[in-house]
Amino acid sequence: MGGFFGVASKHDALADVFFGTDYHSHLGTRRGGVAAFDKEIGLQRVIHNIENSPFRTKFDHILEDMEGNSAIGCISSSEPQPLLIRSHLGSYAICFIGIVNNAEKLIEDCLASGYDHFDAMTGGTVNNTELIAALINRKENFVEGIRYAQDVIEGSASILILRDNGAIIAARDKLGRIPVLVGKSEDGYSISFESFAYKKLGYTDEKELGPGEIVEITSEKVTQLAPAGKEMRICAFLWSYYGYSTSDYEGVNVEMMRYRNGEIMAEADMATGKYQDIDYVGGVPDSGTPHAIGYANKSRIPFARPFIKYTPTWPRSFMSQRQAERCKVAKMKQIPIHDLITDKNLLFVDDSIVRGTQLKETVDFLYENGAKAVHMRSACPPIMYGCKFLNFSRNRDDMELLGRRIIMELEGEEGFNHIEEYTDSSTERGKKFRQAICDKLGFASLEFQSLEGIIKAIGIDSCKLCTYCWSGKE
Repeated sequence: MGGFFGVASKHDALADVFFGTDYHSHLGTRRGGVAAFDKEIGLQRVIHNIENSPFRTKFDHILEDMEGNSAIGCISSSEPQPLLIRSHLGSYAICFIGIVNNAEKLIEDCLASGYDHFDAMTGGTVNNTELIAALINRKENFVEGIRYAQDVIEGSASILILRDNGAIIAARDKLGRIPVLVGKSEDGYSISFESFAYKKLGYTDEKELGPGEIVEITSEKVTQLAPAGKEMRICAFLWSYYGYSTSDYEGVNVEMMRYRNGEIMAEADMATGKYQDIDYVGGVPDSGTPHAIGYANKSRIPFARPFIKYTPTWPRSFMSQRQAERCKVAKMKQIPIHDLITDKNLLFVDDSIVRGTQLKETVDFLYENGAKAVHMRSACPPIMYGCKFLNFSRNRDDMELLGRRIIMELEGEEGFNHIEEYTDSSTERGKKFRQAICDKLGFASLEFQSLEGIIKAIGIDSCKLCTYCWSGKE
């Protein structure tokens, strides 16, 4: 995945961009970058690897080393960015959030139409940010170029451009799969993925860009360069998992959605009697915790934290490229509270179940520390399709998904013709699916939030939400 943050100010913008970009660290784990524009110096850029240390420790020097009243920063889980580009449109810095699934075809098209070369990375791949810049540069102005790039890309691209006059151009992807918001202060304007990032810096909400909308911000004003489209498919997984609890998207707060989501799951369990004899409800930290609070509030089963994550020295467990190392770090973080585990029937809510590897480690850890039973609830439906619109998952193949592997074990490829039945807990296939996961991961029971339930918790019309990873419907 990734996140970005930009500021056009009457005064120095670097401090706000430093903190604003750092507030997007939950969205990416590989690269961080900042670009700034100063009238005397021009465009400046710095990029660092952040796989083993947080953004702020790598970039605190920019407050002394860089200058500018306009700046953009980004966190990325893929290629280094922002890049500095010089073209017939002028010099500019560019970064983006999204994924380009047809990159090879677009590269060949560019080369065939007269584009001289791309800077190749290891293995001959091309930085997708450079590719997007090349597509933009094929047109006569930024708006036409951005629209062209977004039209030909299979995937999505929300784009930030810092021009060599200090103006920042922001474009939300065509179907608004991720949010892009503008904040306002006395000194200027900010642009951000996460709304709380600019609010903590003293900005107030100015506007949320619509799907495909393009704006230009300066220290003085926000100018719409292209209007929003009518069709939207914002990612529903934002609220369930990777969006930050303090943010609002399309007017819906993430934390409040997760409480509602937990309440809806509890109501479903109460209707079937599945929640009986539970001593404590807990969340699989961190994003599962608010879902669990909602479940506990509705069911009136005490909420507790039977284990605590020790985070002061351990990095985030998903930072490593190797699954075994991620699992090891995740296990080392978990510190048990035996009074809340020993001889207890525990129900945990996780934000999602993707591969199940780390969840198996967590359940084994709880049983090793004396739990009588561990029940599991997923705050979203079974993930059956790898996302092809946003780059927030490491999955390279749908068969890496636990749900797909279980179906293959139960029925072979024929089972993929009955995914809706496997998702539905009331069907025979659905019951076998859940029991097979329980047997594999050690759960006493398992249930998933329904698609209808999560849509209800978000509170946005289903036609405006992307639920592809659960339903397979675009």
